[in-house]
Amino acid sequence: MFLRCNERFKNGKNHRYWNIVENKRTSGGRIVQRQVLYLGEINDNQQEAWRKTIEIFEEGHKQPKQMLLFPEDASSYKRAHNAIHVRLNELQIKKPRQWGACWLFCELWSLLEPDRFWIDKLLPGRKGTRWLNVFKTLTAYRLIDPGSEWRLHRLWYEQSAMGDLLGEDYGLVQKDKLYRCLDKLLEHKEYLFSFLRERWQNMFNVKFDILLYDLTSTYFECDPPGAGIRKFGYGRNNKENERF
Repeated sequence: MFLRCNERFKNGKNHRYWNIVENKRTSGGRIVQRQVLYLGEINDNQQEAWRKTIEIFEEGHKQPKQMLLFPEDASSYKRAHNAIHVRLNELQIKKPRQWGACWLFCELWSLLEPDRFWIDKLLPGRKGTRWLNVFKTLTAYRLIDPGSEWRLHRLWYEQSAMGDLLGEDYGLVQKDKLYRCLDKLLEHKEYLFSFLRERWQNMFNVKFDILLYDLTSTYFECDPPGAGIRKFGYGRNNKENERF
């Protein structure tokens, strides 16, 4: 594996985007590159920040020594700095996971303040299960990468940063807990809708007489759509829906 930099000239300046890639040999003997991890743009200020975060400990020394990550740029910095080469063939990526979308979800969750509604309804279980965190994870999953509860249990949770952000381990998404949490939510359904309507109304200062919203995949069937405002819509159940 090695670092690859792609440069792009935009808005009057060069932007550098970094990836960790590896070479893969195809059946025809051709070498192709597979992106292992996208690191994003690293501008000059970020490079300096990276330099400040890299420290090594040498045997026999109690204090860490400051090192530079980019030895090719060392001439532009004080000679007092030392430079090290990163052995990319020995670099290991452990537990890569989606962080940004999960972090943004948690920020939006805090903004909406649903904890005020659920704090006395999803109390921790006798065995320490924090049902509110189970619900947060289910909600994040539905928003970011919707799928079945089984897929959340088997794949998505460990590929996301929800465990890190919530301070939970894999036990949070045992499949029985996911289904039990959904059962716990059902009895509060109508009250939750009222709470969400109130939050939306207060946050955006809106006024209305009737509010219509759809949280299901409800559809209706008829012989072919007539003229007017009726038309075919998107069918999540592989059916030809009508919407109006």
